[in-house]
Amino acid sequence: QVQLVESGGGLVQPGGSLRLSCAASGSIFSINTLGWYRQAPGKQRELVASITSGGSTTYVDSVKGRFTISRANAKNTVYLHMNNLKPEDTAVYYCNLEDRPGTGWGARDYWGQGTQVTVSS
Repeated sequence: QVQLVESGGGLVQPGGSLRLSCAASGSIFSINTLGWYRQAPGKQRELVASITSGGSTTYVDSVKGRFTISRANAKNTVYLHMNNLKPEDTAVYYCNLEDRPGTGWGARDYWGQGTQVTVSS
């Protein structure tokens, strides 16, 4: 059983910074992607950033230049460094792990419980 445990959310003023962490435990395939999604009230969940086991990253346009995703493979941990936060970044942030046993195989999908990020003065 794979589990994802998030930490690091909270209340921050506009222009401030936060770092989210997500530790994955359990039996995880080496081919995987760790990512952060967010969901604001009344909106659909969206991908914020993701990073593959090979280190390739993807960002939604609205956070490019402000957020950085990184991972510590030895710890199966992913981080989201968020700078210059804006009120529109307010949302519940969810950690996601997608892994597969090999190229061309179907993927498994796991989610964390979510952590609230509120950007407000």
